[in-house]
Amino acid sequence: MTRVSRDFGNTMQKDAVPAVSADVVFASSRFPNYKIGANNQVVDGKDDPKVLSMKEVVARETAQLLEQQKRLSVRDLANKFEKGLAAAAKLSEEAKLREAASLEKHVLLKKLRDALESLRGRLAGRNKDDVEEAIAMVEALAVQLTQREGELIQEKAEVKKLADFLKKASEDAKKLVDEERAFARAEIESARAAVQRVEESLQEHERMSRASGKQDFEELMKEVQEARRIKMLHQPSKVMDMEHELRALRIQLAEKSKCSLLLRKELAMSKRIEEKLSDSYELDGSEALGSYLRIKPCSNNGPELSKCSIQWYRVPSEGGKRELISGATKSVYAPEPFDVGRILQAEITYNGQQITLTTTGAVDPAPGLGSYVEALVRKHDVEFHVVVTQMNGVDHPSESIHVLHVGKMRIKLCKGKMTIAKEYYSTSMQLCGVRGGGNAAAQALFWQAKKGVSFVLAFESERERNATIMLARRFAFDCNIMLAGPEDRSPLGS
Repeated sequence: MTRVSRDFGNTMQKDAVPAVSADVVFASSRFPNYKIGANNQVVDGKDDPKVLSMKEVVARETAQLLEQQKRLSVRDLANKFEKGLAAAAKLSEEAKLREAASLEKHVLLKKLRDALESLRGRLAGRNKDDVEEAIAMVEALAVQLTQREGELIQEKAEVKKLADFLKKASEDAKKLVDEERAFARAEIESARAAVQRVEESLQEHERMSRASGKQDFEELMKEVQEARRIKMLHQPSKVMDMEHELRALRIQLAEKSKCSLLLRKELAMSKRIEEKLSDSYELDGSEALGSYLRIKPCSNNGPELSKCSIQWYRVPSEGGKRELISGATKSVYAPEPFDVGRILQAEITYNGQQITLTTTGAVDPAPGLGSYVEALVRKHDVEFHVVVTQMNGVDHPSESIHVLHVGKMRIKLCKGKMTIAKEYYSTSMQLCGVRGGGNAAAQALFWQAKKGVSFVLAFESERERNATIMLARRFAFDCNIMLAGPEDRSPLGS
């Protein structure tokens, strides 16, 4: 069996705890100047005759700091202590095994001696001598075993002492390693701070160099301009040419100023006319179906409506493109069912100036008109008494009563038993409110039975006129015909 020397602990301590940072020296005012020699030994670096730039010095020192950090690793030292502890633990286990084996040997020797003693009492002669000799040999073995046990106890004490020493040495080494590692990290951080300071100084130097270069460039430009000015002063012909050009530019500038002044005057006059027009007219009348709207002068300063051009438009209440109402060019306009829910506009034009008058809101429906039309829809044919005021665009002088029959398939105009016009619903048929006229416009409608045959019919009331339009459009829609006025874009079911 291998015996453990008492000097093993001292040897482990000397081999396992070297001075970690004994070869590291940092200068407080500049970067350290050292080199890595053979066997990772740090030697003093001598002054390099070659002058390096600041960036190269920073890069070299950074690489050396990284290498230094690698060399300051304490992993090997920790591995050595772990191996020493493992060896001590193994020796302790072997000592325990030997102690157990020794105990078993004592028990066996005692049993053997008891057996020989009992055998010696039963034997005599030579056999008894052999038994006594065997007993003597057993006693000698017991003595040797006792001596061996003493040695084992001594070895066990030494192993325990060694294990305690190694444990204490390991703790001391770990503490030392932590101290050295903290010291190394602190020095590395200080070196990094120094590198950062150097980089900041380099950046500041570059900024200053750039600023100084820009300033030098500006000064050079000023000198060049001054030199050009001096050169031009020594060339009278060029100076004269420039004076002529300057005089011509001044003349052109004066002409442009006059034109600008005239344009400003015209613009101001145009604004005054527009403001005058906007304050001269307003829309008068109820914004509801069954009434009419009239353009009313507000003052005597505005031009006469007879000298102005008028055009009415309808605009969707939710916003969108406005739609021109064909033929609505008078100062009076009576809304029809197609205008319900829409905003109406009147555009007045005078001497190229335009003004737009707009209703305050969408046109409201006539109260009770919807239920009245629904009651009429149930009938097969509905009669309305009318007066023909125009026929094919020519005024009709007769004021005799006619009957307008609005059926589910056709519209018929009769005078007594005579039929004036009778047409089925078709794409050539048109029906809408009269677009223009006087106060009776709200009671009149325009009906084109077919191309070349048209009538303007006056009803007894606004309600009958609007009911006729809605009822005819309802029956025409059932026949897949969109019945509307000239150039109207009638939606489905209107």
